[in-house]
Amino acid sequence: MRSNGVGSVALPHLGPALRLGSRQGGHTGTKVNCKVTSRFAHNVVTTRAVNHANTAKEVSFDVELPKTAFITNFTLTIDGVTYPGNVKEKEVAKKQYEKAVSQGKTAGLVKASGRKLEKFTVSVNVAAGSKVTFELTYEELLKRHKGKYEMYLKVQPKQLVKHFEITVDIFEPQGISTLDAEASFITNDLLGSALTKSFSGKKGHVSFKPSLDQQRSCPTCTDSLLKGDFIITYDVNRESPANVQIVNGYFVHFFAPQGLPVVPKSVVFVIDVSGSMYGRKMEQTKDALLKILEDVKQDDYLNFILFSGDVTTWKDSLVPATPENIQEARKFVMDIHDRGMTNINDALLRGISMLNKAREEHTVPERSTSIIIMLTDGDANVGESRPEKIQENVRNAIGGKFPLYNLGFGNNLNYNFLENMALENHGLARRIYEDSDASLQLQGFYEEVANPLLTGVEAEYPQNAILDLTQNSYQHFYDGSEIVVAGRLADEDMNSFKAAVKGHGAINDLTFTEEVDMKEMEKALQEQDYIFGDYIERLWAYLTIEQLLEKRKNAWGEEKENLTAQALELSLKYHFVTPLTSMVVTKPEDNENQTAIANKPGEASYQGPKTPYYYVDGDPHFIIQIPEKDDAICFNIDEDPGTVLRLIQDPTAWSPQGGNMGLTVNGQIIGEKRGSSDSQNRRTYFGKLGIASAQMDFRIEVTPENIILWNGDSLSTFSWLDTVMVTQDGLSVMINRKKSMVVSFGDGVAFVVVLHQVWKKEPAHHDFLGFYVVDSRGMSAQTHGLLGQFFHPFDFQVSDVHPGSDPTKPDATMVVKNHQLTVTRGSQKDYRKDISVGRNVACWFVHNNGQGLIDGIHRDYIVPSLF
Repeated sequence: MRSNGVGSVALPHLGPALRLGSRQGGHTGTKVNCKVTSRFAHNVVTTRAVNHANTAKEVSFDVELPKTAFITNFTLTIDGVTYPGNVKEKEVAKKQYEKAVSQGKTAGLVKASGRKLEKFTVSVNVAAGSKVTFELTYEELLKRHKGKYEMYLKVQPKQLVKHFEITVDIFEPQGISTLDAEASFITNDLLGSALTKSFSGKKGHVSFKPSLDQQRSCPTCTDSLLKGDFIITYDVNRESPANVQIVNGYFVHFFAPQGLPVVPKSVVFVIDVSGSMYGRKMEQTKDALLKILEDVKQDDYLNFILFSGDVTTWKDSLVPATPENIQEARKFVMDIHDRGMTNINDALLRGISMLNKAREEHTVPERSTSIIIMLTDGDANVGESRPEKIQENVRNAIGGKFPLYNLGFGNNLNYNFLENMALENHGLARRIYEDSDASLQLQGFYEEVANPLLTGVEAEYPQNAILDLTQNSYQHFYDGSEIVVAGRLADEDMNSFKAAVKGHGAINDLTFTEEVDMKEMEKALQEQDYIFGDYIERLWAYLTIEQLLEKRKNAWGEEKENLTAQALELSLKYHFVTPLTSMVVTKPEDNENQTAIANKPGEASYQGPKTPYYYVDGDPHFIIQIPEKDDAICFNIDEDPGTVLRLIQDPTAWSPQGGNMGLTVNGQIIGEKRGSSDSQNRRTYFGKLGIASAQMDFRIEVTPENIILWNGDSLSTFSWLDTVMVTQDGLSVMINRKKSMVVSFGDGVAFVVVLHQVWKKEPAHHDFLGFYVVDSRGMSAQTHGLLGQFFHPFDFQVSDVHPGSDPTKPDATMVVKNHQLTVTRGSQKDYRKDISVGRNVACWFVHNNGQGLIDGIHRDYIVPSLF
């Protein structure tokens, strides 16, 4: 059987978005309508489509929305009949969802997408000639960063849209001082006519309405140039440092003073220099620290603490940021290099003790503040490594005196632990994404906390007049940010309302008072065309839920139950999809109702206990990643072209259908086009892979030319030019054109095969394959093979790191499987996510074909044939 080149057809998605099951689907329009009232944004995304085909087609709707937003409503309208979404307690929704799963008909709806966004997806079967309308509503409180509020919309139609429109109306009682809108894809033509922006007094307006021709990527093209970020930024007038608004018995108090002198700070940078920081991460961290040193103020005090298996400090105590000290600090930063393991506990305690001592001994100014910033890319694996014990030690040492900020570099770490520890010490955690701009991300974070204007900030209100107050005390107010407090009035018939904010400044203590005349306020907020009536009540609910969920992260027992109950009650009352609720969407499907679920993914929803993964790629480099150690081991196998090696053998792997499937994976080595006579320096690769299950009676043979599936005696052949998905009896094979292939068996076994294509006239090398085990949970304890033997937990210790024959690659002593080996620090490439460049993985290289690390010797793994 030849495949036809495409397995499941889908028009690419829009971002207020749409996918249609065939090009006969007509996308008639997308409208994004945003109303912002006093920083609270209410967004409605509507997409309409018509199925022009003469058969039923699946239509999908995708929207990417900010992670900080809560979905509040979703409706699906087909030929005038509306199917609403209902927000329910997650457990209740889960039961409905599981019932639908058991009948084989559901879709999960919301998942994390990139740094700032979550993707909402729903698909529905639409009859021939039918019209469908999707409408999604979400709300969020816009937070002020570096002096601006930002609204972030993702635009990505990938097709021309008859009516495409983004409309934003902003109403700010304080008056708007600046308003801008920009898009990464906007051309001069679009800038002049399709995008309009204006503001005057309390109102601002942005509109983006490109015509069909303006959407084309070139005058005769049928594809769209609308692809990227559409960002609106604004700020408000600040004649007064505070502003109070009261509507329908709820109040909100915004506080952001300007023009105050900066409070001097003592800052300790606690930096992870373990082996996993090797390469680009270390260079980006050093770049960021050098840039930060340029911005440190003369009145500040600072120090650096580096941690790997042990802890080292730049100076014994905090030093003033004099030009001489900054120069010396720059030299110190330039000399930082990676080494060894990860001792978070001792490093943080050293930093905290240094800040406490400086305060007690009065070596820093009385009116100064302290902060500690930690950067790590992994989990603690030396010294005290239990997260809950580290948290307790840090909490006791800080004693509520100053904030801890945790920066988590990349995804191979327990982000929940970093976030919980920061939150309970009045700080916050931020993920630093492994990307070309990581250095800028680090600098950007420092800029946010570089200029404290007040410390010990307290907002106070008339006694007995306020109920259900959100957080009203903050350790710091940083320049460019804003403190927002909301609550409910006990007596709606008050004539006046007084709010005061107290804080310690750089020179003296300050109190800012704001008095509100209730009658005047009512008059001022009559401009109802811009306001949705209960916006302050919804803002209060949003803020309250957000803060309850944060507190819940560090609560236990009865306290946690109470916080959960309060947050759940508000989520249901105000129809917010939060981590405690789900939206249940009931859809028409072949005359039966089909249930889909929208859940809110947490920042760390894809973390959990990290699964190790194992792979072989390049000149067969075998890589074993061990997350508990935040490290990896690698080895090569040098054998003649034509040799077949056993990578995985599991006689009792569990089949997705239940029962035993038995699984083997073998790989055949190929050499270079011109055979090298020098066996020491010849390069070999995997040119053929065989994946087989005798019990399920199937085999897959993968070469750089094609993929052959045998099911019993029947045979299907696919080329790497195909994009196709094949599923049967719990087995799934997905080919991504010219890139990779994913083979999975139910939920618990998954492999990725990566295709490496070389330039056709390349004189020496052939195309070759890489093989990655991304899920081995379903493999049994009897699994063996060059990769399979490492699926079971094993331990190793590295000591005596010393210079090797190559000055850039230190040697060390490794004890593993009762053998003492000399190993060398190096790095290999992981090509799963980026086939052209790959990602560097630092590892300890075991010499002599893995001898001492692998069971037996490498020749034990040679088998006579691929199957």
